[in-house]
Amino acid sequence: MPVNKAGDQESKNRNIPLLVLVGPTAVGKTALAVSVAKKLQTEIISADSAQVYRFLDIGTAKPSEAEKNDAPHHLIDLVEPNRDFSVADYQKEAVKVIEKLWGGGKLPFLVGGTGLYINAVIEGYAFGPKGANREIRDRYEQLASKEGLDKLYYKLKGIDPEAASRIHPNDRRRIIRALEVYELEGRPISEQVTKTARGERGESTYRTLILGLYMDRGALYERIEKRVDLMLAAGWLEETRRLFEQGYRDTDPGMQVLGYRQLLDYLLGRIEWEYMVKEIKKQTRNLAKRQLTWFRRNKDIEWLKITDQTSIDHLTENICFKVKDLAPDRANIY
Repeated sequence: MPVNKAGDQESKNRNIPLLVLVGPTAVGKTALAVSVAKKLQTEIISADSAQVYRFLDIGTAKPSEAEKNDAPHHLIDLVEPNRDFSVADYQKEAVKVIEKLWGGGKLPFLVGGTGLYINAVIEGYAFGPKGANREIRDRYEQLASKEGLDKLYYKLKGIDPEAASRIHPNDRRRIIRALEVYELEGRPISEQVTKTARGERGESTYRTLILGLYMDRGALYERIEKRVDLMLAAGWLEETRRLFEQGYRDTDPGMQVLGYRQLLDYLLGRIEWEYMVKEIKKQTRNLAKRQLTWFRRNKDIEWLKITDQTSIDHLTENICFKVKDLAPDRANIY
């Protein structure tokens, strides 16, 4: 009798509870996640497409050493800035960590703002078998340099409008990747990632409790602008300069992370300081808006509002109480 490995894996995963915390950039996910993880005596699985890159510390708001001591973090600092790291790569690594934590008696805790990463894990996205093709990618890179990225974005809108609506017109790496996938697989990348290993039922691969953080838009935007100022004061420009001196360039995936590409433009004399700061703040606000739009499509998310009066300790207790229903015998609540 043939063995159904995919079915066996799915059945195995469905027995694993998964706590998930999502929300837009700057809403306060890290501080709350560390508090919750410490209380539950577990570890955090990062779902942040910028934090996978080494050396990009300040601008990606990576957890501090103190935060990592309080709650170990996984899936940060995985690759150098000149390396590609796909959603499929992330999914594979995340599944390994989830199984390891659960096998070690800890509740897996997925935290981040990259919606595609999170969906790839909890919905078990099935990815195309053909991977990457350097020849195709280099051809699109040359076209972008010669004719402008806007032409490639216009091409993407024609073949995959859904993907184009989710990709920023300046996101060179993701535009080229989407075109590459279409050429390799003969179907849009948006179709590829929404067809899961279970068909199209849209059910979770795990038993999940998904919590989302939000705050009033004005308060969030104010927090974003303050955080950009703090990052710049903490040496974000110097960090970017060091990356450039190490040989990383604006065509590298990591250097296209929001903020780094603008800082690099400033260092190369392409834009003025004041314009650069305004652009980083504007693009970060736009990112937060896109993140909220993405997450609000998921009706399983239970939303928690954050205000200036919100107590992290109180919110931590509230979340831990909810976890009792998810994993009463393995939540490590004392």
